[in-house]
Amino acid sequence: MKFDYYDDIVQITPLWKGERFADGRPKVPDDILRRMRKITLEEAWGPLWGKGYRYQFEGDFKVINEDKVLVGRAVTAVMVPYRPDLHETLLNYGYEQEGRRGFFNQWVIDSLVEDDVVVVDLFDKIYQGTFVGGNLSTAIAARTKRGGSVIWGGVRDVEQIMGIDSIKTYYRGNDPTGIGDVTLVGFNGPCRIGKAICLPGDVVLGTHSGVLFIPPHLAEECVVGAEKSHIRDVWGFIRLAEKRYTTAQIDAPWTVSMWEDFIDWFAKDPQAEEYRHLTWDEELREAKERQDKESRGEIRL
Repeated sequence: MKFDYYDDIVQITPLWKGERFADGRPKVPDDILRRMRKITLEEAWGPLWGKGYRYQFEGDFKVINEDKVLVGRAVTAVMVPYRPDLHETLLNYGYEQEGRRGFFNQWVIDSLVEDDVVVVDLFDKIYQGTFVGGNLSTAIAARTKRGGSVIWGGVRDVEQIMGIDSIKTYYRGNDPTGIGDVTLVGFNGPCRIGKAICLPGDVVLGTHSGVLFIPPHLAEECVVGAEKSHIRDVWGFIRLAEKRYTTAQIDAPWTVSMWEDFIDWFAKDPQAEEYRHLTWDEELREAKERQDKESRGEIRL
C-alpha cells in the first residue's frame, strides 16, 4: 500500500483533463476557486444532482469560523480503528519507504499547499479521534492560506482554533484527548464523509448549509451555472419589484422578449458587471426554438 501515490490518484480521476499537482491531484484553476467563493452551495449543487452525482453533500457538522466560506482543493485521508499488526506495518512503511515523520495526521498536513482543504474520514470518532488541535490548525492556516478542514471525527483546542480566522473547520465533536488508536489506510484516495464521497482534488465548498464536494471536471460548469442562476435571480427580483412580470412568468421558461429584456439589462446595469464573462447565446436560441414550436402548435402555451 502506497500513500499519496500519483498513479492511483490519476487512475481514480480520469475525467480531469487539465493540470495536475506533483502528487497527481487535479488542479482546478485558481480563477474557478475565486468565482466559487461568490456562489451559494445550492446553486452549485443543482448541476451535480442533474448529472447523477447524488452523494456530494453533507451538512451534519459543528463549525468553527462559520461566517467564512470555505473553498479549496481536497486532500483526503481515511483512518480506521487500531489493529496492532496493520498499524505497525503501515507506520513503519511510511517511515522507512517514504521518509515520513511524526504521526499519520501530520503526514497529511505536511503535504498541504495553498488553497488545500483537509478532508478526513475518522469514522465519527471523537474520544482520541481529534485529528487537529491548535498546533496543526495553525500549520493548516500557514500552508493553505485560505483553506481549512472537513473532519468526520473530532478536534481539540477549540478556543485556539477559533482564534485562527483565516481557516474554517467542520467537525463532528470535540474532546481534550489527543489522537490515538487509529491507523491511516488511505491518503489521497476515495473518502466517505457521512453521506457524501470525496476524491482528491475535488473542489470543497463549505457554507452555512454544509459541505459540497464538487468533482474537478464539473467545477467550471457548476460555477458558470451558479453565476447564471444568480444574475438571473437579480434581474428577476428587480422586474418583480417593478411589477413588469408575474412570478409565473419569471419561474417559467422565459420568452424571447424576456430574454432580450434581460440581455439588454445585463449589458448595461452595474450589478451585472462582474458577470459579463457569461454568454447567453444558447439560452436565447432555445427560447427562439420554443417560440417557433409554439407558433406551429407543437407546444401548448
